[in-house]
Amino acid sequence: MKKKICSLLLVMMLATGCGKIPKLENGKDAVVTFTNGDKISVDDLYEDIKNTYGLSSLVVMIDSYVLEKNFADYIDTAKEYAKSYIDAVRENFETEEEFVTALSERLGIQSAEMYEKQVYLSYMQTHAAEEYAKLQISDKEVENYYNNNVVGDIEISHILITPEVTDDMSDEEKTEAENTAKAEAQEIIDTLKNTAKDSLEDVFEELAKEHSDDNATKSKGGSLGKINKNTLSSKYDELVNAAYNLNDGNFSTSVITTELGYHIILKTKSYEKASLEDSKESILETLGQEYMDSDSSITVKALQHYRKELGMEIQDSELQKQYSNYIQNQLASSLTE
Repeated sequence: MKKKICSLLLVMMLATGCGKIPKLENGKDAVVTFTNGDKISVDDLYEDIKNTYGLSSLVVMIDSYVLEKNFADYIDTAKEYAKSYIDAVRENFETEEEFVTALSERLGIQSAEMYEKQVYLSYMQTHAAEEYAKLQISDKEVENYYNNNVVGDIEISHILITPEVTDDMSDEEKTEAENTAKAEAQEIIDTLKNTAKDSLEDVFEELAKEHSDDNATKSKGGSLGKINKNTLSSKYDELVNAAYNLNDGNFSTSVITTELGYHIILKTKSYEKASLEDSKESILETLGQEYMDSDSSITVKALQHYRKELGMEIQDSELQKQYSNYIQNQLASSLTE
């Protein structure tokens, strides 16, 4: 595919300098002839294609070439994703004919192969934006994030008490159910307060098996295993933050409330945090994502960056003008999103 792209790009870049229009060597040759001697030449066809949808086709060709050159090790991943995505969409249709018809009617795409290529290129473009965003993060920003946000893993267990609330309850009934659950959680805390330090983990385990409403962990004594700040879903943020404020071997002495219900936690072990070197890639991914979220034009800028890295120049002055307008419109459009 890359060889084909290269040859097509060469065809369109035969001349250099301002105001020049590349021509095929046999551009005057006929593509179509008529009995009266008239013809449609290669040059005629090129000019018509260029003026109708030539730029969009050229941009796809450029980006396919540029992204595959810059991210050769990501090609297989993108192709596998595109195939699995198309297969998943295809399952919504009983026949291949229905699938292709839907592509044509809804997206203006004439084949599943064309759709798969679009998904593939979009995935490569997203990856390019992610990698470009990482390039915008300085070593100082990485170091500051490491010092202020990176922590070591911890091992914790929890007991979850879920209020028995149903949609058909009145507000008063729901409040009563909430209070009952919270009171049960407080009773467990009181029991733990009266437990000897050397038997705390055993007692906590038994209480979890008896009272916890977290079916995924209760049989393990409430153990959530080794976690870090972003290991669990955001539903557990309050719980995790509270756990990091505990010393090893201590439990929460007040009820922790999350959208899941009421929790009691026991912190059993802390680990040293990873080195800056070992943490750098993860930090770059986090800060890079934040950078992407803050800049709606990131993909346009990223593609421009990687095109320029390969010295991409459009030799056809008319297409170059269209391309410049296209980039300006892309940047303007991204600012309004």
